[in-house]
Amino acid sequence: MGSRTYIYPYSRAKNGPRAGDLVRDVHVDQELGCEGFNYVLDSGREGTIHGEQVLDYNEDPDYLRDAMIYKLTVEVQNRLKSSRLTRREIVRRLGTSATQFYRLIDQTNTRKSFGQLLALLHILDCEVDLVVRKRRSA
Repeated sequence: MGSRTYIYPYSRAKNGPRAGDLVRDVHVDQELGCEGFNYVLDSGREGTIHGEQVLDYNEDPDYLRDAMIYKLTVEVQNRLKSSRLTRREIVRRLGTSATQFYRLIDQTNTRKSFGQLLALLHILDCEVDLVVRKRRSA
């Protein structure tokens, strides 16, 4: 993926190979926008693995960051629906432009900071706590 190489065990795949049923062919899936790959087993069974599955399995830091930004953005969107503040007032309190505000609430935009989202959640009368805990065993 890009210039990085990752591992992904077929045992985690839906329709993964069984003993003696080896992978015969692997190719990039054009229908997934080249963000995943298909495999064919000797038995003829097929499967698809999306790139996000690989990044998640390997705990890629950029992927994990983007996933956290996405979750916070969706929370912002939900809070906006129930807020009595107008968008104009929120923009004023953020001290930014309307264009920047709409970029901030766009869940597909990963080029924003946690600080911006936290400021917005604060304006929406939310308290955000970061919890760090020991990882659960796999």
